[in-house]
Amino acid sequence: MKTSVLALGCAPLGNLFREVSPEDAAASLQTSFDAGVRYFDTAPHYGLGLSERRVGEFLASVPRDQVIISSKVGRLIRPNPDFSGGLDDQGFAVSAENHRVLDYSYDATMTSIEESLARLGTDYLDIVYVHDPDAHETQALEGAFPALEKLRSEGVIRSYGAGMNQSEMLARFAQRTDLDVVMLAGRFSLLEQPALEDLLPLALERDISVVAAGVFNSGILAVNEPQPGAHYNYEQAPAEILDKAQRLAAFCRDHGFMLPQVAAQFPFVHPAIKVVCLGARNHDQALRNGELFSSVVPGEFYSLMAHEGLINAEALSY
Repeated sequence: MKTSVLALGCAPLGNLFREVSPEDAAASLQTSFDAGVRYFDTAPHYGLGLSERRVGEFLASVPRDQVIISSKVGRLIRPNPDFSGGLDDQGFAVSAENHRVLDYSYDATMTSIEESLARLGTDYLDIVYVHDPDAHETQALEGAFPALEKLRSEGVIRSYGAGMNQSEMLARFAQRTDLDVVMLAGRFSLLEQPALEDLLPLALERDISVVAAGVFNSGILAVNEPQPGAHYNYEQAPAEILDKAQRLAAFCRDHGFMLPQVAAQFPFVHPAIKVVCLGARNHDQALRNGELFSSVVPGEFYSLMAHEGLINAEALSY
């Protein structure tokens, strides 16, 4: 998989947590592209298709072969039979007139890809991830992955894998399927590196590309000075996590670095990590993403962090 080292995660463009105007969504995409980003990740789940449609509008304005587009399967968007007004109940500020139907079967995967292609206005996808099949491992192995294998052989998709917030199941998928790439959210960050125990060695062995998402662990590492009430893994950070984040921030500050910069670049200490995926909901956030990579955090600094016991030294052993 060849792409820019920075990807734009397009969940915010599906009105994640709050509404994003069409103008801000378009600016996020265009500013990222102008800054050199060539990989854009979306999913039907993000805003019940809104994110895909917005990426599709942008896609119509750039040469298709100049960008990498990934989407996901596992959730079909269908009319909500219980709709009586109100907004989506899964964190997106969109109408609840549609809802998600979780389905990792072969037929649902085929249907999901067809619908994503239509929303995106393209005839192929560069990458497709099986999206968070935590409670559906068997169905994904028997249905979604064989469907993606067939679509890859037909050229409808160029590569496939899975995207999850855990590394253990991703490692099992890597062993049992012929996947090309995985998206790992939050499990190889400054705060925690459990993927060193299972997924990352396997990815190196099998030449599987790893895209690191959730590198700020839901926001606690996205600011220079983490404060009480900061979010970690989609919830308020417990005291021990806040304490570690504050120690990381102080160490970065004492050595002339910003915590978000160090957190964003950290995944690249491991050779299996090929891309870091960051979200942006407007022009300014897209610019900031690029600025986090405008100067390189030297490997020696991460070695210092390991020496102080702030990160697992095994992460630096490759």
